[in-house]
Amino acid sequence: MVVMSGPTTSPTAAAGPAATSGPAQIRVRGLAKRYGDRLAVNDLELDVAAGEVFALLGPNGAGKTTTTEILEGFRERDAGEVAVLGQDPQRAGRAWRSRIGIVLQTTNDYAELSVEELIRHFARYYPHPRDPDEVIEAVGLEAKRRDRVRALSGGQRRRLDVGLGIVGSPELLFLDEPTTGFDPQARRSFWELIRRLRTEGTTILLTTHYLDEAEQLADRVGVIAGGRLVAVNTPADLGGRQSRQARVVWRDGEESTDTPTRLVAELATRYPGGEVPALQVLRPTLEDIYLDMIGEKS
Repeated sequence: MVVMSGPTTSPTAAAGPAATSGPAQIRVRGLAKRYGDRLAVNDLELDVAAGEVFALLGPNGAGKTTTTEILEGFRERDAGEVAVLGQDPQRAGRAWRSRIGIVLQTTNDYAELSVEELIRHFARYYPHPRDPDEVIEAVGLEAKRRDRVRALSGGQRRRLDVGLGIVGSPELLFLDEPTTGFDPQARRSFWELIRRLRTEGTTILLTTHYLDEAEQLADRVGVIAGGRLVAVNTPADLGGRQSRQARVVWRDGEESTDTPTRLVAELATRYPGGEVPALQVLRPTLEDIYLDMIGEKS
């Protein structure tokens, strides 16, 4: 379901850089949550700045869902300090909820309403909603505005979910696995929508299992393993990615090196015309770095 936020109901230096410039929309210090004997979240610290897209990565059971639910105000913590938009989600009221938008992973409600009816219905819950027609256009559903929700494709339904999440003009938007089940074209269209929201100044906390999605959308990524935030950095620099050895591969061999340009130049002298057959220079991908991290920490 889509959980609406209306009246209906600093990482350490070792973990990575501080949040990008701007006031912290999310600030977490020493967060802990226990389920029986299991410590699901353990001394977690996090800052997310205004206007930032922050991707939270981690394997199933690592603590990212519990952490997100605490930030959204749907789960109580056992220890630590949490401020979201300057307030403690555990105690915040209706006015605070009108400032956030939440899009959960699965949605099954309101099948018989049309897109337009549903957007206009939820807009009435908020003190300062966006214009419903503007929302419908922003999420690319203009041609589907009179279609019933049950008739939408998976990608169109996910766009509607985001429309419901942004109709209240949220300052902060939580997106949980937003493109699960999308085909490649639908995913890229959805990415463009997220980029537009960021341009408008919306702060976004994104959870995803797609590493290419995090690399495309996020200003910074955080990796949770074993209930701890083990690393925070830009996608390009996570885990010292840029400083790791490159792997030079060609038809007759391969070699890991800190100086790939020099190696390629040397290889060029071995072949007629300087053309090295089937040459590739490969750096570790974000997925390589991520798998190394969760393998060491989980």
